[in-house]
Amino acid sequence: MSTNNIWSDNIQGVMTLYLSRQLRFDDMFFDQYQKAFGLDRHADLKILEIGCGPGALAAALHRWYPNAKITAMDRDSQFVAFGRENIPGVEFLEGDATALPFDDNSFDVTISNTVQEHVEPSAFWGEQRRVLKPGGICLCLSARKGLHSTALCLETTAAEEAFWNSLPEDEDPREKYGVCKYPMSEAGIPASAEQNGFRSVSTGYAVIDLTPDAPKYPAEMAERMIEAQRQNDLEAIASVHAENDKEAIAAINAKYDERLRLYREGIRLWDTSVSITMIVRGEK
Repeated sequence: MSTNNIWSDNIQGVMTLYLSRQLRFDDMFFDQYQKAFGLDRHADLKILEIGCGPGALAAALHRWYPNAKITAMDRDSQFVAFGRENIPGVEFLEGDATALPFDDNSFDVTISNTVQEHVEPSAFWGEQRRVLKPGGICLCLSARKGLHSTALCLETTAAEEAFWNSLPEDEDPREKYGVCKYPMSEAGIPASAEQNGFRSVSTGYAVIDLTPDAPKYPAEMAERMIEAQRQNDLEAIASVHAENDKEAIAAINAKYDERLRLYREGIRLWDTSVSITMIVRGEK
């Protein structure tokens, strides 16, 4: 199979996607997801994740459903390679959501996270319905508008602004590669599932509050929140493949080092990122 790194090279890098999703699918948030998933934690399920990225959700599913066989699939070769190297207990495959490389009636559960908006609806739902067993469950996770407040010490620096302003105005890679070509509203996604043959459709929401200074979070997790933001900023710089990036990279590292210093000294800034994930559940 030919290598396909379009997403990881141009949209979201491997570590940006992995670290942010690792936080959002941390075990402390499992109860929120499980209420909407409605799956038997101890059943011998065959679960397929479509558009798995580097595998953070697949890893969580492996922990949450210990008797399940987890298969994770993505078109991006770097994501699949990362999952194979770093996440035991999960089978990672390259494949296309519009032409799943599986027989009819193969899985008990299909699940996807922020994939629906990139795939033509009849193919997105139709392929999952085809590979699900009779009575199988389709779970569609979709990011909704959340909240974000940046710490003062993490605001964009002059070096970063100078870097971004120095770049030529190229075509937006999201438009170039058809990112979010099929967006749907909170009402549209469950309606689309019903229109494409799923029954007993229901909806639920997981609200993931990532606030490093909140006392409920142990220091290890709080620092992972800060480092995930650092990685996002660094990979954004790397994704444009420019040579004059040294000052911007140094500025990013300096401001996140300062954020960590303040956290470790007990100086609270209360920056936060609250994500809202809609979970649509349908039965074949």
